Amino acid sequence: MKYTHLGRTGLEVSRLVLGTMNFGPQTNESDSHTIMDAALDAGVNFFDTANVYGWGENKGRTEEILGTWFAQGGERRDKVVLATKVYGNMAADGDAWPNHHKLSALNIRRAVDASLKRLQTDHIDLYQFHHIDRDTPVDEIWQAVDVLIQQGKILYAGSSNFAGWKIAQTNETAQRRGSYGLVSEQCLYNLAERRAEMEVIPAAQEYGLGVIPWSPLHGGLLGGAIRKEGAGGSSRSTSGRAADTLADPAARAQIQAYEDLLDKHGLEPGEVGLAWLLTRPGVTGPISGPRTLEQLESAVRAVDLELSDELLSALDEIFPGPGPSPEAFAW
Repeated sequence: MKYTHLGRTGLEVSRLVLGTMNFGPQTNESDSHTIMDAALDAGVNFFDTANVYGWGENKGRTEEILGTWFAQGGERRDKVVLATKVYGNMAADGDAWPNHHKLSALNIRRAVDASLKRLQTDHIDLYQFHHIDRDTPVDEIWQAVDVLIQQGKILYAGSSNFAGWKIAQTNETAQRRGSYGLVSEQCLYNLAERRAEMEVIPAAQEYGLGVIPWSPLHGGLLGGAIRKEGAGGSSRSTSGRAADTLADPAARAQIQAYEDLLDKHGLEPGEVGLAWLLTRPGVTGPISGPRTLEQLESAVRAVDLELSDELLSALDEIFPGPGPSPEAFAW
């Protein structure tokens, strides 16, 4: 496994992030534990989750599965850089009681204690804001975070799904207060969705945030979706974002060109999708959310996959980026 620092911090994390969103809804507890053991054995030390994972009536279930895994001992917790998130409505019916969601100081305090209990740990290494809160002053958010850091409940704060200007505003406010500020941004970023290159990633680099791409295969679209479709398909590759995209003839032709290119080079689409992100400036590591051990093994192989300049240029031709701002939208 290869490692890098998370943004401007001294924290060393693996260049592959284990995403746990499928643990509970798609993968049972025992199999989830097996995948986490295998990830740790492969050198993956960066695990990502969120308080709402488990979804529906089972929100929080994913954190509980991590908690029972940590409770097995064997230095599991000590070896893992643990990241979770706060913002979501934790009510099963979606009708949250006031102050039981978003980023008020009260909910942050309540949510972190609930996550610590489910995770069976005394601290969270990276506590991430799952979404911007348009109703809570940034000063209040940092006041709450600073208290949690002083209490030893969290070590670092990160963002997710923030616009570039929001990253700037949040870290400028932190600097004014003498707070450490955001150290990471978790954003939608992959070959098929490159808008983050316009402002989000440049802002993250300017303020020393590590970029953690989620949905690196765009909902399975970049994982050989057409090939799997022809072989009978899977629920992952023929539903959701992948199915919606493949229904568009132009987009389907683009994905076909991608798969044809990689067939020519004898490469697996999913591994290339992850490896491409590892070549991108500012990227700490993509989040791989395996449902099976085989999917984890494929993701681990991507870390050592070297993409030639010729292949990178061909990928850019199929999936051209938007270019930097303001040029991308000004002329």
